Amino acid sequence: MFALRPYAPADAKAWDATVRRSRNGNLLHRRGYMDYHSDRFVDRSLLIERDGELVAVFPANLQSKAVISHGGLTYGGLIVTEALQAEAALTVFQMIGAHYRAQGIERLVYKAIPHVFHRYPAEEDLFALHWLGARLVRRDISSVIAMNNPVGYTSMRRRSIRRAGRHAIAMRTVSNAAAFHGLLSDVLRRHDAVPTHSLQELQLLQGRFPSEIVLYQAHCGDELVAGAVAYDFGHIVHMQYMAASQQGRELGALDLLLDTLITTTYASKQYFSFGISTERDGKILNGSLIAQKEHFGARGVVHDFYEWSL
Repeated sequence: MFALRPYAPADAKAWDATVRRSRNGNLLHRRGYMDYHSDRFVDRSLLIERDGELVAVFPANLQSKAVISHGGLTYGGLIVTEALQAEAALTVFQMIGAHYRAQGIERLVYKAIPHVFHRYPAEEDLFALHWLGARLVRRDISSVIAMNNPVGYTSMRRRSIRRAGRHAIAMRTVSNAAAFHGLLSDVLRRHDAVPTHSLQELQLLQGRFPSEIVLYQAHCGDELVAGAVAYDFGHIVHMQYMAASQQGRELGALDLLLDTLITTTYASKQYFSFGISTERDGKILNGSLIAQKEHFGARGVVHDFYEWSL
């Protein structure tokens, strides 16, 4: 027998334990990460139990007459344990729909977790959404290296790494993100953009997840020339931010830094993720940005958004 109930702060420990043993959840779905910006969202998350055992959690927030899973996350969706199989998933989604419908919610926007972030196959949700008549409304494209059988770098990228190797560029991990955040902000400003996280938020998350959110910097002498923030999800590592100064671009410092992360630091991972290269809700492809990632041998993985009319 399944039971569904709204999340409450007292459930945080049980929620996190479910995410840790799930097939498709990661640190983004733990409450210590989700709740850093809880003041911006009206939480409508759910817990799903079967015979008193927690078998799934559903991160979600309210936005007008819609529920988003989740507005503050790159991807969300139903986080499931091994116990929740296909027929059960159909039942659970029907319960989720009935729960929100009773609250006057008109639609659910579902940000599916790309399969490379699954520790074990977990696409029962996509079948359930199709079965219930949800429609695909947005698709972003990300770039990922399959580390056990990589395509390999382009000759241009290899030349850039060799060029950078001829300079005295030092790599290090850094706990204080102030200098990198300033560099990142300067780079994004040229594209009329800002970092998703403020400096204070980034340092808060680093403090909460010090072994999983790591800042790597490349220095030429005393000068910061490139950096990257890595999110280590276990079988996959994701580059949350990457940036290089003008000097760093001329030296190829970011290429050298990424090469070190790919071939040494995270060489044992199953996947190396660079993130999306689409803009304006997936309508625009940033060709130069995705080409930079593809030059390392990364290839496309989609991030899908579904809308379910309730």
